[in-house]
Parts: sequence; structure tokens; C-alpha cells
Amino acid sequence: MGPRPPRGAVKSLVGPSLKEGAAAAVALVPPAPRGSSGLCSPRSVLTQRPRQKLSRKAASSANLLLRSGSTESRGGKDPLSSPGGPGSRRSNYNLEGISVKMFLRGRPITMYIPSGIRSLEELPSGPPPETLSLDWVYGYRGRDSRSNLFVLRSGEVVYFIACVVVLYRPEGGPGGPGGGGQRHYRGHTDCVRCLAVHPDGVRVASGQTAGVDKDGKPLQPVVHVWDSETLLKLQEIGLGAFERGVGALAFSVADQGAFLCVVDDSNEHMLSVWDCSRGTKLAEIKSTNDSVLAVGFSPRDSSCIVTSGKSHVHFWNWSGGAGIPGNGTLTRKQGVFGKYKKPKFIPCFVFLPDGDILTGDSEGNILTWGRSLSDSRTPGRGGAKETYGIVAQAHAHEGSIFALCLRRDGTVLSGGGRDRRLVQWGPGLVALQEAEIPEHFGAVRAIAEGLGSELLVGTTKNALLRGDLAQGFSPVIQGHTDELWGLCTHPFQNRFLTCGHDRQLCLWDGEGHALAWSIDLKETGLCADFHPSGAVVAVGLNTGRWLVLDTETREIVSDITDGNEQLSVVRYSPDGLYLAIGSHDNMIYIYSVSSDGAKSSRFGRCVGHSSFITHLDWSKDGSFIMSNSGDYEILYWDVVGGCKLLRNRYDSRDREWATYTCVLGFHVYGVWPDGSDGTDINSLCRSHNERVVAVADDFCKVHLFQYPCARAKAPSLVYGGHGSHVTSVRFTHDDSHLISLGGKDASIFQWRVLGAGGSGPAPATPSRTPSLSPASSLDV
Repeated sequence: MGPRPPRGAVKSLVGPSLKEGAAAAVALVPPAPRGSSGLCSPRSVLTQRPRQKLSRKAASSANLLLRSGSTESRGGKDPLSSPGGPGSRRSNYNLEGISVKMFLRGRPITMYIPSGIRSLEELPSGPPPETLSLDWVYGYRGRDSRSNLFVLRSGEVVYFIACVVVLYRPEGGPGGPGGGGQRHYRGHTDCVRCLAVHPDGVRVASGQTAGVDKDGKPLQPVVHVWDSETLLKLQEIGLGAFERGVGALAFSVADQGAFLCVVDDSNEHMLSVWDCSRGTKLAEIKSTNDSVLAVGFSPRDSSCIVTSGKSHVHFWNWSGGAGIPGNGTLTRKQGVFGKYKKPKFIPCFVFLPDGDILTGDSEGNILTWGRSLSDSRTPGRGGAKETYGIVAQAHAHEGSIFALCLRRDGTVLSGGGRDRRLVQWGPGLVALQEAEIPEHFGAVRAIAEGLGSELLVGTTKNALLRGDLAQGFSPVIQGHTDELWGLCTHPFQNRFLTCGHDRQLCLWDGEGHALAWSIDLKETGLCADFHPSGAVVAVGLNTGRWLVLDTETREIVSDITDGNEQLSVVRYSPDGLYLAIGSHDNMIYIYSVSSDGAKSSRFGRCVGHSSFITHLDWSKDGSFIMSNSGDYEILYWDVVGGCKLLRNRYDSRDREWATYTCVLGFHVYGVWPDGSDGTDINSLCRSHNERVVAVADDFCKVHLFQYPCARAKAPSLVYGGHGSHVTSVRFTHDDSHLISLGGKDASIFQWRVLGAGGSGPAPATPSRTPSLSPASSLDV
């Protein structure tokens, strides 16, 4: 048998900057000719421009495979570095079976076939026997959403992040020492924006935003009504009826939840009422051009609906029209502020048992609204003789009030923004008790009442807290608050580390499903890697600066800057003797490292790429590097021999790689979809057992391929759930789990890897190309 095919793990296709510039930064520069100095050419200014994301991916001839004998010289020289002028080719000496070729944005990429592979037909051709099952979702969308936290009849806490609605059990169930477990509703095709729980405490309505699929076709906003016990969808409401997204929704209460009111995100913020059992629209009206932040039915009378938002509280009277679709009518009465100052925003309200309504506003006031005769000097817009007016006011918070919650005992809780206080109010808005949320958790976004005196609090820094007013609160769910890029897994523990644009560096316990620690980097973190000892971790920042931190003490043991461009990748050699740092200045900086990883000294630089570095991997012996760049180069380097560029790439065809994170290479070229523009794949990772490859794509999907994946249009298992481009994927040290990062949705998914014949959910639908259809993107 010949040598084994090259191996490798993966790394994000392009850290942030291939995402920002790759589609435009394909000013293709041919590699230096053989015998040239190998110095990189000037950086293309195109890589500095914000990425102009196309709504439709260019229909280029990516993955157009050609079996070629393109050694292009009798000595097996690399055709792209053969003698002759730059970019020239010598006469063809075709040796059948030597290489394959694919095209990205018209550029040919030649990859040499390892000598141990006699025919491409002998390579694996089907989807992998391994499957993924969503085990845990880290994070909560509290930063920019409302109506996002409730407690079900079962005691489960329901909330959402990305395209997933999470049902979290605070106590009991699987989940390890960190506490409870999670279940997930994954029927949505784009980000969930709001929730409502049916009066029966079992059924849930969730509304999603609009989006586009892989081909630029619109994904319409819709409301799903589903059973929280079985996780089965019961009704799909409003497909094609809403614009931009579903902003707020609520079930009726007085008639056992027979109706659902929805406010969409269109310019007119259309208010509609729906029959829940039939999914039919009963009434619809333009509500206002101002933003609408909350909606709800009166619990005493389903014909009364209230909406609030920017500078308004509207009281709607709904006539059902005998249940005939479209025959219902909605009439509006505007709340009159009278002598009281009209606030800029009214984010929340709650119905009191006596029929009055409390609103929380941006001035920090709680206003009590009751029915009253309209004053001719301050008539409501509806011109009705009876309207709603303010009957009492209490100044409750410094800054805006984001949440109000009616407790079972009749008291009311308010949650403040700027002051981060939770206050319990008795009759007459008398303050009874209060607590303050620690600053690092952010402001109060949502409040839900749990069992007994227990409260659940969602915060604007994407944390879920659990506790009570007397004993205080502790986090049960935490997450990042901005776009994520950096990910690495611990070399021998079930832990992983993440970093991103929120400048937080977080170490996560994959068994306890909890945050072990976090620190503020003061700068954007884009990449990271553990030393093989696990004692330290290197983190690359967006300024050319990189840090080495002690994982136990969290102290910075090294702080070095290489250039002033952002860093895309940091990677320790498998023996821990070297650290490679890929930069957007087109260079790879090599450092020799002490045995404990704490000290580093410059060893050399790898100079020769004509665009920014995107990915790199070390050989198993720790002597060589394979690297990819923003203009789709695949280069090889002899590090131990002096950081030399190996111009004859054919000689590296049998080299074995300790990890495989490069997205371009013979062993992974089959992962590229047809029509790719070179930015469709952000990250790739080979499992440690070298059986499967996980891929993070630009269409919110995680793919699982067999390894090696060296056949065109290789089939994969496709998994959805992320609501943004997936920026990175990594297997844990024992391949038991896969970690994936959402970009702008700031979500972290932990997938359980199920082996062939293992128990667990049915695998996702195989897909020959990345598909956005619900059938192929859901792990059901």
C-alpha cells in the first residue's frame, strides 16, 4: 500500500476578513516563478473593502473537476511554478492520475493525488455513517429582542436564539453537573424574533424574520404554533402575509387561546388576528408607522387588544365577523397622555386583574391606564366618546423600563435598563422589595415567574439568570453578544474556547454546559488555539497583536504584535515546539515555544503568499505547514529547514497532516458546492479519527462529509439551526462532540456525534449540494 492520504483538522475559511473581502478580493496573482525570491506582492486593496455580499452566488464553474496529468514537466514539477515566465506553462507532459483540478471564480486550483490512491473511484462516495444530534445551545437572544422568555406548564423555560427555540429544564434531566437539560424546536428556517405561550401552558407560537436562501430566493416570515411536549408543529400561520418579519404576537386568554394576534415588521406594522385552529386570518389593519414593541389581548375580553411602542399606546376593539375569514374589523383608540409627558418609547405593559393596564416607558415611569371619557381638548384619534387615560403614575427606575411581569400573588415586577434593578410592587404601586442585577450581566430584558418564589430573568447581555429577590440571582445560561469567529477545543478535556467582536474570551465546560470563565480582551478576538499541554492558549486579535494566556490563572504570559493587520489563524505544532500565526499582511510568523508554552521567541517568517492567510495546518512531524490564502493558493513550507517555501508542491502530496483545517486541498475539495464564489465555506474540520469532515458554510448550515472527501459533488448530511453564516467548526478531543459558531447570531451549538448504528435521532436528509430546504436542514 502507498502512503496514507494527508490528514488535517480545520479552521475557519477566512476569519472575519475573508468574509469581509473574499468575494471581491479575487484579483488573482500567479505564484512566483521557480527561482524567484518568493516575496509577496503588494496586498490588494480589495481585501480592505467591506464585503459586498451578493444576493445570488455567482454561477461560476466551481468544482469543475478535471483528471489531469499536469505535472507539466518530466520531473513532476509543480505546473504553477515550472520554469518559464510568471504564469507561463511549459509544454504538457500528461501523466494520467497525477492531479485533479477545480475552479473558483475562474481560477484553476491544482491538487496532487497521493501516491496511495490509484483511482478516485475507490474513495468513499456516500454520506458518512456518523450523524449529529443537537445536544446544547449556548446563549440567549436578549440583546435586541423582546417577548423572549416564558415558563411552560412542565416547568421548562422557553426562549430562543438563532433559528432554535430552546426548552430548558433548570433541574433534572441530562445535562451533567451544570444542572438541567435542553430540548429544541428546530422547525424555523430563519431567526426567531418573538414567542407567545398558549393559556394551556403547552402550545407555543414562535415568529421568525424574513431571509433569503442560498440562491437569493426570499424566505417568508411565518408563525409556527407547536406542541412543547412533542415538539411537533400544529399550525403554520401567515405564510406570505407578513413583511420583513414577525415583531410581536400574543394568544387570547378569555376564550382559552382560540385566537392569535400578530404585528409584523412592515412600515405600517400590520396588526392581524388569526384563528389558531384553522390558521385563517380574521381581521387585519395598518396599526402605525412607528415601531410596535408589544401586543396583547385583554385577559377579560378578547375583543380588546393593546399595542405599545414608539410614543404610543393603542387600544383596539376587535369584532370577529362571525368567524368568517377577513370579515372581522379592528378599530383603534389612542391612549391619551393629557398632562403627563409623552415618553419616547413604551416597551412593555401588563394587564391587572381589575382591568387596568400598567405600562413601562423610557422615562422610567409606570403608568396606570383606565377607561375614561375623552376630553374635548385632548381627543383620541379614534374620536370615540370613551377612551383610555392615565389615572396614576409612579417613577420606578432611572432610565427605561424594559419588562413588566404580573405575579401569581397579584404583585407586579418591573425590570430596569440603566439601573438594572428588579422591583416588586404592591397595590397602589408601593415598592415592596428590590434587587440589582450585576453589571456584567447587563440590563433586565425579560422576567418570568418560575416555581414558588423563583424568578427567571433575561438580560441584554444574553444571559439567563435564576434566583429570587431575597437571595439574588446566578446565571444558568450565558452567551456572547456579538459576532463570533474564534474557536478552539481543549487537547484532552471536553472544553472549548471562543472569542469574537464582543471582545470577550470565554472558556466553556462542554460536560457541565456552563461558562468556566471569561475575560475582557479589550480588542476583537478572531482566532485561538490551545498548546498541546493545555496549560496555555494563544489568541489572535484584529490589530496584529496576539496573547498567550494561562488557562488556570487567566493571566497573560505573552503579549506580542506582528504587523498591524488582523490575524486569521494561530496554530501550535503537534509537539508544541512552534507556534504559527497567519496574518492579513500575507505572512506566516513562526515562533519557537518553551515546553510549558509560556515563552515564545521569533523563529522566522514564511513569505510568499500573494494574499492574506486564511488557514494553515502542521504536518504530523511538526516540520511542515500547509496554508491557504484569500486568493485560493495552496502553499507548503519547510519550517524547520528555515521557513522555506516548497515550490514543488507535488512532493508534498503524501505528507500527513496533524490537523486538516485548510479548506483547499485534495482531501477536501469535494466539499465545495457548484457555483461557489470561493467564500461559501468558512471553516472545515477533520475529526481526530480521520473518518469525517465537518464544514461550516455561508448559508447557516453545518455539513458532515466522509473523509477523505475527494469526489466532486460529494453527498453530505446537512444540519440547520444557525441564523447567520456559520463561522467555525471544531471536534472535541475525543470526537464525541462537534462545536459550531454562528456569526452575527452569536450562538454556540454543541452537537453530539452519533456513530454508525448508534442510537439517537434519525439522520438529516442527505444532500448532494448545500440545500436550504427544511427537509434537508433539520436533524429530526
